[in-house]
Amino acid sequence: MKTDFPTRKIIHVDMDAFYASVEELDNPDLKGKPLAVGGNEIRGVVSAANYEARKYGVRSAMSGYLAKKNCPQLTFVKPRFIRYKEISKQIRNIFFDYTVLVEPLSLDEAYLDVTVNKKGNPSATLIAQEIRQRIFDEVGLKASAGISINKFIAKVASDFNKPNGQKTVNPEEVLQFLEDLEIRKFYGVGKVTADKMYKLGIFTGKELKEKPLEFLEANFGKSGSYYFDVVRGIHHSEVKPHRIPKSVGAERTFNENLSSEIFMLERLEHIANELEKRLKKSNIAGKTLTLKIKYSDFTLQTRSKTLPYFIAEKALILENAKELLYQEKMENSVRLLGISLANLNNEKKKTESKEDSVSVQLQFDF
Repeated sequence: MKTDFPTRKIIHVDMDAFYASVEELDNPDLKGKPLAVGGNEIRGVVSAANYEARKYGVRSAMSGYLAKKNCPQLTFVKPRFIRYKEISKQIRNIFFDYTVLVEPLSLDEAYLDVTVNKKGNPSATLIAQEIRQRIFDEVGLKASAGISINKFIAKVASDFNKPNGQKTVNPEEVLQFLEDLEIRKFYGVGKVTADKMYKLGIFTGKELKEKPLEFLEANFGKSGSYYFDVVRGIHHSEVKPHRIPKSVGAERTFNENLSSEIFMLERLEHIANELEKRLKKSNIAGKTLTLKIKYSDFTLQTRSKTLPYFIAEKALILENAKELLYQEKMENSVRLLGISLANLNNEKKKTESKEDSVSVQLQFDF
C-alpha cells in the first residue's frame, strides 16, 4: 500500500491510572483494592480510579455518591497533586534522555518525537519499550504507549493495549488501521459527536472516509475538515516542547450546594483571586471570560463574554463574572463554579514558539 506520509516517529506515553497508581505506590496496602482518588461517598467527584474500581463502572468525573453505590467496597483517598507533580517530573526526565522534543499533555501523558533521538536508535518501538521499562524500574509505575507517524495515530494507539502495553502502527498499516477503527475511538470524537455520527450511518473509519468534505463540514462545522484529514492519516501538528496555554482558569466544588446568588458571589471572589494569582504567575491576561456553572443535577452551563481589552486583575475578573452570573436565572442549586480567561495576550509567544519549533525540525532533515 503506497503512502506519502511524513516519516516522523512519534511516541505517545500514557501512564496507567496515574493518580491511583501513585497512591498504591506510596501505600502498598491499597494494592488490589478498588480505589478512587478525590471525592467521597457523600460529596465530591472522582478524579481518578484504579482498574479494580473501573470494573464496577467507577470512572473519573463520576460523583462520589454514585461511585460508592456502584462499588460499596470502594476506598477514597484525597488527591496529592504536589506528589503527582514530583513523580511526573521524574518520568519527564526519563523522556529527555531520549529526545528534546517532548510535549506534555498533562501530568500523566506526553508526546515524544524520536525521529532523530539521543540514543541513535532507529526503532521507535524499541525506544518506547525501553522508556516504559525504565519508568517501571526507576519510578515503580506502569505506562502504556502508542507509536506511529503522527500525534493523532500515536494517541489512538496508546489506548489499544492498556494497561502496561503498547501498539505500533507502521506507515504501511496506517490506512487500514484507520478504516477499521471504531469511530468512538477517534481522538477528538466525544460521545455527543459519536452519537451524531451513528445517526448519519458512520460507525467506523471506513464509513467516515466515504463521506465527502462538504458533507462533513455541513454536519460538523470546522471539525469536518479535521475528521476528513485524520481518517486519511493526515495530521501535521508537530511535537511542541513549549506549549503555550490557550486559557487559564480556576474553579471550586462546594461542600454544600449553593441556592443563593449572594453565597455564589462570595465564592466567585475567592475564585477570581486564585485566577489573578495564576495569571500574574504566567504574566498573561485575557479578553474572553467564561463563567462555568455545574448544577446539583450535574448539568453544566457556560456563559462567556469577550472584552475589547485584556484583563488580569481580580476586580475586573469579578465584575465581569458577576455580570455573567446575573445574565439569566439559575436553573437549580449550584455545586461548582469556575472562571476562565481565553483569547490571551500570548499571540507573540505562540508565533515565537512556532518559529522555534520549525527551526528545531529543520535540524532533522529526512
